[in-house]
Amino acid sequence: MTQYVYRFGGGISEGNQEKTLLGGKGANLDGMASIGLPVPPGFTISTPMCARYYEEGEAFPAELNPQVADGIAHIEGITGKKFGDPADPLLVSVRSGARVSMPGMMDTVLNLGLNDVTVQGLSATSGDARFAWDSYRRFIQMYADVVLGLDHGAFEEALEIAKEDKGVTLDTELTAANLEALVVEYLRLVEELWGKPFPQDVHAQLWGAVGAVFGSWQSERAKVYRRINSIPHDWGTAVNVQAMVFGNMGETSATGVAFTRDPANGERAYYGEYLINAQGEDVVAGIRTPQYLTTAARERAKAKPLSMQESMPEVYAELARVFDLLELHYRDMQDIEFTVERGKLWMLQTRSGKRTARAALKIAVDMASEGLITQEEAVMRVEPASLDQLLHPTLDPKAARDVLVKGLPASPGAATGAAVFDSDTAERRAALGESVILVRTETSPEDIHGMHAAKGILTARGGMTSHAAVVARGMGRPCVSGAGSLSIDAKAKTAKVGARVISEGDIITLDGSSGEVMVGAVATVQPELSGDFGTLMVWADGARRMKVRANAETPADAKVAREFGAEGVGLCRTEHMFFEASRITAVREMILAEDEAGRRVALAKLLPEQRADFLGIFEVMAGLPVTIRLLDPPLHEFLPTAEADFEDVAKAAGVAVEVLKRRTVELHEFNPMLGHRGCRLGVTYPEIYEMQARAIFEAACDLEVSPIPEVMVPLVATRRELELMKEVIDRTAEAVFAERGKRIEYLVGTMIELPRAALMAGQIAEVGQFFSFGTNDLTQTTLGVSRDDASRFLTTYVEKGIYATDPFVSLDVEGVGELIALAAERGRTARPDIKLGICGEHGGDPASIAFCESVGLDYVSASPYRVPIARLAAAQAALGVK
Repeated sequence: MTQYVYRFGGGISEGNQEKTLLGGKGANLDGMASIGLPVPPGFTISTPMCARYYEEGEAFPAELNPQVADGIAHIEGITGKKFGDPADPLLVSVRSGARVSMPGMMDTVLNLGLNDVTVQGLSATSGDARFAWDSYRRFIQMYADVVLGLDHGAFEEALEIAKEDKGVTLDTELTAANLEALVVEYLRLVEELWGKPFPQDVHAQLWGAVGAVFGSWQSERAKVYRRINSIPHDWGTAVNVQAMVFGNMGETSATGVAFTRDPANGERAYYGEYLINAQGEDVVAGIRTPQYLTTAARERAKAKPLSMQESMPEVYAELARVFDLLELHYRDMQDIEFTVERGKLWMLQTRSGKRTARAALKIAVDMASEGLITQEEAVMRVEPASLDQLLHPTLDPKAARDVLVKGLPASPGAATGAAVFDSDTAERRAALGESVILVRTETSPEDIHGMHAAKGILTARGGMTSHAAVVARGMGRPCVSGAGSLSIDAKAKTAKVGARVISEGDIITLDGSSGEVMVGAVATVQPELSGDFGTLMVWADGARRMKVRANAETPADAKVAREFGAEGVGLCRTEHMFFEASRITAVREMILAEDEAGRRVALAKLLPEQRADFLGIFEVMAGLPVTIRLLDPPLHEFLPTAEADFEDVAKAAGVAVEVLKRRTVELHEFNPMLGHRGCRLGVTYPEIYEMQARAIFEAACDLEVSPIPEVMVPLVATRRELELMKEVIDRTAEAVFAERGKRIEYLVGTMIELPRAALMAGQIAEVGQFFSFGTNDLTQTTLGVSRDDASRFLTTYVEKGIYATDPFVSLDVEGVGELIALAAERGRTARPDIKLGICGEHGGDPASIAFCESVGLDYVSASPYRVPIARLAAAQAALGVK
């Protein structure tokens, strides 16, 4: 019989901490148990059962029953309690545990095992009737929501009515009798909404909860989270069943969430929050404002409620010892959930904590300096894409700020956008290109799509470890939480602070580093990349094999790229220069000319402009390679399309309106992406490429320290096309060298962006000295999919598993990647010293960079702001191969 259940606790740890089998939570519970930490006993139902559950029509195979029974017996043997015992009942939690952390995305059921009889036994054995009825009302509410699918709001409303009737504001102020009456109301609500009484059989409760937790793997929010974070849908989740320990047993009990280092800035200081007389969901959900873990944090925040360090000094000291032990064991910053039951500490969970990019850098560098990890491990610890958080402007400390409210600095960074009050609106407006700030009383897992779409998140409730804070840090979104004086009306779509009102669409700015919320936009400053960032980049550069270049069309872009560590330009798109107002008229004159002589007259006007363009980039990139793509788009793109523009353009170009319209009609193409563009323009009008080549070589010769121009002919499909264009380029180069009395090194190559070019790479390499893979168009031509139109169906394709990810974001390794690998192999066979690179958008995607390393490309080229991401990803790819 296949083993699906693995026990832990009480000196047992059966799963060998295997994450693929036990999920992250189960593996770490197993790990904590193995090193002797106080872990409530339990068992894990492994991830393979998740797939089996769905295969069998959301039902469990009979062979699971005895294994679960053995697991329950294991817990009973250690705790001395019996599941369903009227006198001394065992209660359990049922929690999810995916292979990687998915905070808040799947379901949990606590206090399972309570019913109308066992609640009396719990009251008697605990000596605390209030605690027993509080636990039962929590269980009914959670089970009704998670397992029975009933309206959570109906139970919340009943709770609020109960508090109003008794004239209290906090749950903890309700007496045992109040809570018992509330349980009666909850049971009535279940029967009314569900049509059946609340399940009293504890074994039926258990199987219902296990099924619901497995089922939550396919919830919409979990699917969205997996899609956002590129987590495979077939991994599945494990289910962890564990003895309950209680933080809601009075003033000597508590629950909390803590990090062994600060997840916002990476400082080596304990960071966390706790609540006295509460259960874990109270902290995470932000229902009650938690207290600080350490005295230092409380004093910094000028908060009055005592820290755990002050209120429970002995337990805090034990917790600090556990923190250090866990960091030593896992060699990473840990995110921990704990409960204190009547003065005894219990560890409920540990995992590698979500952190900001700045914190990730500091933690990695510090741990390497402490000798906890190696420098190579430090390089592998930082997610390349997360660096994007550090590569954009931050709020100018000198700028004026109209502060509306101040909350908790839950996730650092700055964001400006239109205030929106629900996640659907955030997603819709963001899809239209608008920057939005999601404003909520508190976020829930159902807000995941809105949080991803928003530039920043603002909540009125919740602490530094609330759902909003944890998810925002993981996503790299600035977040201000717990802005208590902010009154949010989601229906009216307004937020108020005193007499000031923010309505939907109003611009606000968040400073996630200070907790300030400002009205309007605030000026920004450029980032400074030094300190831990600089240290890690030095380590990364020492580990990587591939070079990293930048896509740049202006000296300003080139300068940014160099500051971010680019080692040359991998793509300079010359057509971008043609669209500038100072030269578009000459371009149009060239297009409208009736013969070569006329075209040359217009091109002569463009020559000094192009030369100046290249000179500026070459000065920045002195001594480095600069790949310049000759004119690529079809000529009709430079002509007007609106009727109102024809007269102005015709006048500027010195032709009749009729001539302009006739020429526009002549140049019209039904499928311009596959039309008269790229090298086809050069073959038809070689004088265009001749002018551009002259501009390149004259600019290069004008500098004392010459760059290394790499002249790239686009859209080549045959050897002969490149041969013809190389003749034009070489002839022009010789003419310029003769005129200037100076020779420079240069290369002529092509962009591989057609399947035929990849297949015929051996022949093309006989002429071309380098290949640059233009993966944007190569993806389009290989898949037969238009990037501009694919958004209508690509999300569905990814969800249905047709593509693993959006192929325009991360390279289609099986299809497009196969062509690249084949072209690289055939190119090297024909020309062993051929230079190979990639310059499409995939050049800044870590997964695509890993593929480039696997096929031995010489460099990747990314947009200037993604150069550091590419440097780190290239290092990780090289270390992965090593």
